Amino acid sequence: MNDIGVQYPVRDGTAPDRLSDVVYDGIVGLIARGDLIINSRLPSETDLSSRFAVSRTVVREALGRLREDGVIVSRQGSGSYVTRQPDMAVLRFSQVSSLADVQRCFEFRAGHEAAAASLAAERWQEEDLQRLKDSLELLEKCLKNGTVGIEEDRRFHEAVAQATRNQYYISIQISMASHIATGMNITRQLSLMRTPERLRAVQLEHDAIFEAIQRRDQNGAGAAMQRHILNARQRMFEGV
Repeated sequence: MNDIGVQYPVRDGTAPDRLSDVVYDGIVGLIARGDLIINSRLPSETDLSSRFAVSRTVVREALGRLREDGVIVSRQGSGSYVTRQPDMAVLRFSQVSSLADVQRCFEFRAGHEAAAASLAAERWQEEDLQRLKDSLELLEKCLKNGTVGIEEDRRFHEAVAQATRNQYYISIQISMASHIATGMNITRQLSLMRTPERLRAVQLEHDAIFEAIQRRDQNGAGAAMQRHILNARQRMFEGV
């Protein structure tokens, strides 16, 4: 355990990308706790390499992912700077060592589930559409009751997969359920802490997916699903 509360993995045989996840999570922790504030400069690659006991190559990989996720920005000849400060709640609603994995899961889902939504728009049958309607109604109840709705959200996305009528999409969605639920827990918990308008915006994204599928708009359904997941990914790192 180090001075910022990150449990480092055993180095023997550990894959480099796993080490970069540790650095990624550790820097996010520093930012969320306020040790690094917005517009502040990150320590140098050499300093980060020493702090996390990893190579500079691993540090660069982590910094690259943080740039992709909009948490930091690099300035030519000046270094990397903090651009977003996630809420401390992000660390409460997840294991700190899972943050990088959650972001990569969103990254995968944006492509995979967009393709599923597009196929669902082409192939749905009446029972699929009813399953989607039912899951939307359950999500609406969660919105009105102020409950998290992780299970209800998961059911909606699985209903989209089922509407593809393709067992591979269905099995992948089910096999990833625990990983998907982790991301949903973070983003939906954070949404409960925001304005009612924020919660409504999330629900409208689900509505847009359903409506595009219902009218058999394959391009629209895929785009709506991708937008929803990428928005969820961004919402994870909204903060002060």
